[in-house]
This record gives sequence, C-alpha cells and structure tokens, in this order.
Amino acid sequence: MKTTQVIFVPAPAIGHLVSMVEMAKLLITRYQHLSATILVANFAYNTGVGSYVESLPKNPSRFKIIQLPDTDPTTYMSNPRHYILTALIDSQKPNIRNILQDLTRTTGVAAFVVDILSIPIMDIGNELSVPTYVYCPAGASFLSTGFHVQSLQDDCDKDLTEFNNSDKFLHFPGFSKPVPAKVLPCMLLDKEGGSDLMLGIFKRSRDAKGIIVNSFVELESLALHSLVADPKVPEVYSVGPILNVAGQGHDADEVKDILGWLDCQPPSSVVFLCFGSFGGFHDNQLKETALALESSGHRFLWSIRSPLAQPKTHYTNLDEILPPGFLERTDSTGKVIGWAPQVTVLSHNAVGGFVSHCGWNSTMESIWHGVPIATWPIYAEQQLNAFELVHELGLAVEVEMEYSNEFSMVNNGIVKAKELEMVIRKLMLDENASQIRRKVNKMKELSRVAMAENGSSYASLGKLVEDIVKERA
Repeated sequence: MKTTQVIFVPAPAIGHLVSMVEMAKLLITRYQHLSATILVANFAYNTGVGSYVESLPKNPSRFKIIQLPDTDPTTYMSNPRHYILTALIDSQKPNIRNILQDLTRTTGVAAFVVDILSIPIMDIGNELSVPTYVYCPAGASFLSTGFHVQSLQDDCDKDLTEFNNSDKFLHFPGFSKPVPAKVLPCMLLDKEGGSDLMLGIFKRSRDAKGIIVNSFVELESLALHSLVADPKVPEVYSVGPILNVAGQGHDADEVKDILGWLDCQPPSSVVFLCFGSFGGFHDNQLKETALALESSGHRFLWSIRSPLAQPKTHYTNLDEILPPGFLERTDSTGKVIGWAPQVTVLSHNAVGGFVSHCGWNSTMESIWHGVPIATWPIYAEQQLNAFELVHELGLAVEVEMEYSNEFSMVNNGIVKAKELEMVIRKLMLDENASQIRRKVNKMKELSRVAMAENGSSYASLGKLVEDIVKERA
C-alpha cells in the first residue's frame, strides 16, 4: 500500500520535541498507510535534544529523522527569550523549504504539522499547497486563553499592558472561575517580553488547516468547547495525553540505582521533586527546600539542577550548597539525584506526591500515573497551568507564592522552608489532599479511557487522519 507522508517540525526544546515525536509514532502505529518525517533543528546549546534524537528507533520506510543544518546563533539568540525558538525555526526556512520541495516532488506530502512556536514555516506549506496543522504541546486552557487575548488586542483594540502585574481578575471562556491577571505569562501581555510576537503566532494559527492539542475532553472540556465555539479558530483535535510512557533515554546505571532505592520504599511514601528541562534553583532556595524536606520527615527523591543561566547543568558539590550535614541526616529517608527519569519515577508505586513546575508534559505524566501534584510554577505558561490544576480542576495542592507576569527561576521570590514543609505534609497526609488524590485517580482512569479504542482522543486522532487523507485525495 502506498504510504501517505506527514512532515513534522517541532520546536527544538525537549518538551516540545518529545511530545510531537510521540504523536508521530502514535499516528504511524495506528495507521499503517501513514509515514512520518521529523525535521529537527539544533539549538545553540545542549538542551538534551541531540541525545534524545539519537535514542529514537529508526524505520526508514515509515519513520525518518532529518537533522537540519546548523544556522548562525546570532540570527536568533538576540530575540526576546520567549521568541528564541521561533526565531531559530525562522532561520531554518531556506533549509526546510528545500527539503519540503524535494519531498513533494518525489514521495509527496499529505500534511505539514508544525509546533505552535514553529509557526513562521506555515508560509512554506502555503507556497507548496500542503495543508498545515498547528500542534500545541501545552494545554487547551492556555490555547484558549492565547486566542482570547489575541482577539482582545486585534478585534477589540484592548490595551493589554493594563493587565501587566495587575490585581484584577479576568473572565476567560476556557475557565469557569475568574483568572488572576498575574498568572498570565508575560509573553501574552508585555511588548518588551515579546507579546506582539506571541500574539502574532496565535493570529497566524487561525489560518491553519487545523489545531492539534495535547489534551483530552474529560480534563479540559470547557476550554476545548470554547475553542470549538470560536468561529475564527479552525478545527481542533484533542489527542492527548500524548506522552512518552517508556521514558526518555537515560544512563542505565543511574536509572537502576534510582529504581533500586524506590523499590525499598513503602507504597505512596515518597515525595518526588523535579522541575523540568530548564528548571533549576539558586543556592538560597535549595537550602530552604532541604530544610523543608528534613522537617517534614517524609521520604523524598529530589532532582537538583542548576539554573539555566549557569554553565553547568548539575551541581558538582552538594555539600557546599545544602545545609551542613543534610545529606548524612537524611541518608535513610531521602535521595538527591541530578537529571531524573521522570516518567519512570512517576510510574513507581513508592511515589505518592510530585512537587512540580507544572509544565504541561509533566502534568500529563502525573495524571496518567495518578500522582497528585504540589504546584511550583517557574516560567512560561506554568502559572496558568498551576491555577487551572488547583482552582479550576481541584487536582493539585498549591505552593503559596507571589505571582507576577514576569516570572522565572531568576526573579521569583523564595519559597520559605515553613511554607514548603506545610505543602509537603498537605500533599502526603492532609485529608483535603486525600480528596485530591481520589480526583487524580479518577482522572487517571479517564485519561486512559480517552486514549483507548472509541475513547474521545482516539476518535479525535481518527478524525485528524480522516481529514488529512481527504485533503490528500
């Protein structure tokens, strides 16, 4: 049977890349007549993309990876930080155009799937008359909020800067509760932070053939319904949770050591702290976190990485930055690690709670494995995700902090040990947390039903393929 080829262009950040690759793998697993080609750009510094790509199985007939040539970092690194990935993809336009032209002439291309941050290359799809679909690795609530804010600016002539660090509460169609303006990412409100560029991305997305989002109806029904109700938003396909259940490639000995430790812990007794690819803290926050863990008395697995601004990805001498004697005193109850095999850890029955930055991939993974979250957002749309999980969905415990639109691991305030200790106790023991645990377990079941045959996401993915094939015909 002749295969129908779909080209994928992820943003070159690990959270974006893994999610899109997993969707491509799911497509070709379910549909034998489809083939997937992934175009991968290289970033100026190591974000784990290279090692992940190397670990992928290669099937030249139906699953191909094409590494794009390097481009001059000065062409994209000078942009506002929220737009750097988009600028990098923009710099790759000539290379992507050449590849797509060759493929359309030789094997044919049925569809072009681009990450929402890779939106500039929609132009190439339009030039070559290839239907372009936008993939959003974030949640439907963020997607709905972005479209609404863009509409306020462009259709209602609203000055969005008035909401920057405002104490106002706003009404969005994707939320049932009023949303604090301070939890909105600055990339939607602040011109200096790149809001014109980000809102331009949402405006361009309205011209796509369709929008694919990593979520499912049972989790974000209101947000998904609000997208469907917007006549200017194209067809929306909710196909999640898309995640790498097997986990990314890690050093086998490190994984074995971590799993060996977890195997010795009682069920649901360990609180797991991990903050994503770019999530690291400075010394003063690490000290407060260590004090909280020790005072809580709970078993813990703590992934410590230095902030992205520093050249190292891991601290080399923890004794110098953690409280004196902490590692010795907690040797029997805790384990400090560097990079964590997150999916593998969350799937282990010893893990009873997850202190997380609320990146959307991590959120999907925690729901899939039924592990309640304590929300500790750091950057991008994570504050909005945290608000949704705690106040909209009731699936998480909140780490109290001073929110602001300009929010990152560099300038957010310190979470004191006493506050964090209270959150850990609440997450692991509190009666309210038990109610949250029941809700999370229910959502775990629903997430698996959504992906199973005849489930909501299963059907939505089928509709996407049907529409792609129809366009091809």
